[in-house]
Amino acid sequence: MLSRVSTTTRVPRQTEISDLRIKIVMVAIALGTFAIGTTEFVSMGLLPLIAQDFGIQEDTASVVISVYALGVVVGAPAIAALTGRVPRRRLILVLEFCLLIGNLLTALAPNFGVLLAARFIAGLPHGAYFSVANLAAASMAKPGTRGKAMAMIGMGLTIATIIGVPAAQALGQALGWHAAYYLVVAITAVNVGLLYFLMPHMTRMQATDLRTELGVFKNLQVWLTVAIGTVGFGGMFAVYTYITWTMTEVAGLDVKWTWAVLMIYGLGMTLGNAAGGVMADRNLEVGIVSALIAMTLSAVAFYFAAPMGVIPGTVAFGLVAFFCSTLIPSLQLRLVNVAGDAQTLANALNQSALNIANATGAALAGAVVGAGFGYNATALAGAGLAAAGCVVWAVTQRVK
Repeated sequence: MLSRVSTTTRVPRQTEISDLRIKIVMVAIALGTFAIGTTEFVSMGLLPLIAQDFGIQEDTASVVISVYALGVVVGAPAIAALTGRVPRRRLILVLEFCLLIGNLLTALAPNFGVLLAARFIAGLPHGAYFSVANLAAASMAKPGTRGKAMAMIGMGLTIATIIGVPAAQALGQALGWHAAYYLVVAITAVNVGLLYFLMPHMTRMQATDLRTELGVFKNLQVWLTVAIGTVGFGGMFAVYTYITWTMTEVAGLDVKWTWAVLMIYGLGMTLGNAAGGVMADRNLEVGIVSALIAMTLSAVAFYFAAPMGVIPGTVAFGLVAFFCSTLIPSLQLRLVNVAGDAQTLANALNQSALNIANATGAALAGAVVGAGFGYNATALAGAGLAAAGCVVWAVTQRVK
């Protein structure tokens, strides 16, 4: 009897589960990126409530965004490098549990100092989770479909911008900002349970050691791929950072409809992510350069469309989101291809790069606005960054 129980309750290997089970596991993994996307983006909308609650200025409250990003930048490579020998199933569960703890501490924070520490903790597992999740999806995918599999994992984050963030924002407005993070805690708790019961042993994902993972820093193609994300994707953040002002001050949008513009952005990202997975599987390098060129052109189009009115501006902004998100699956798959045995750290570096892109794009956009140019001029700054990404891609084709 004991042997029967042992047989029926043991965790299967990834080679022993059905195609249907694989798809269900990928959905469960994507729920984790949904939770991450919700906690990352909802903080921006909660800043006025946080500032009011702790009696601080909104610019001081915005530090919670910075410390979360710092947690991502620090945690992604550090965790990836130090956990090479940890079984991937166990690691992904631990990372999700750490995300739960970070958001629970956020919701319970009694003062601003504790809140900052909690947001840093919540950011630590972000990049490492994306890295392991993407590699797990690629490992379970059939030949020729790895790009689609990785795009499916990223779909959780893009759907979060459509559903998770508005829901958490509404909850925070109605019940206090703490409630938004309690929602993330609940989602993460469900996700931990699903992964515990559904995630197989990832026997095709080989263990690595610290020396192997750190070897990625000697790989020029890895650095160039990360640079494409840092520079090119910064173009999207240059546009996004001042989108509220651009749409209200330049396009003439009533501020109460800002949520609709942001929802179009989320929809564009979701569709673009799916399209990017297909492009990555068909022709990886063409997918990357096509996305960068389209990002450049769509950002320029937004510059001219915003002064024409709300509808042209919103459509152009949706196109910026679409073409920017087509880039991500191709970048992730390229890192898998060029990183050798150090794929976990390479993919984690990509997450750090995207967060640096956030800071770079926002800083450049701020400089443009500070210099006295119109809010829509930030789109030209974004176009410049995307074009610079094309230059970096061209270098990848010239060097070994």
